[in-house]
Amino acid sequence: MRVYIPTTLPGLAEAYKAGELGPAPLDAFAVTPSLREWYVSDDIEELEYAALTRAAQASLRRLAADPDAPRRRVVVAVDVADGAVAFDPDRGLDPSALGAVRLAAPVPLARAAAVHADADEAERDVTAAADALGAADAGDDDARFTVDGAEDHELLWYATQEIPALIA
Repeated sequence: MRVYIPTTLPGLAEAYKAGELGPAPLDAFAVTPSLREWYVSDDIEELEYAALTRAAQASLRRLAADPDAPRRRVVVAVDVADGAVAFDPDRGLDPSALGAVRLAAPVPLARAAAVHADADEAERDVTAAADALGAADAGDDDARFTVDGAEDHELLWYATQEIPALIA
């Protein structure tokens, strides 16, 4: 199963140094039954893109919590055994939990299929989105518009061999 683990550039650097994404438990996103039902699509690429987008939103939350991290969302796509992934079907239709899964053990970075990260050009909008996240959560429509502006930037695809250049 492909899962998308949200992180930041410092988090990716730690994972690279340790050789694994962790510590456990790891929150991630994947194509879950609830995501399929919500997205109403049978196209696996569209569903995986939806899970990636959810992980990018979680990465933004990590950035909001770490003011020293470079303002680029980062998501690591990893392939794990189906049994390594747990999700809560009782939260299936909760919009905040769509596609949310949990991994009970650290994931070796060697299992990574790719890294997705913002381009440098996105930093201004991602910075504004991270700064506005609290107000958006409190219901401020202007802040929500600012947060949504980060999603105007597509995450770029990086091969795992490019991780050293990303974290340099």
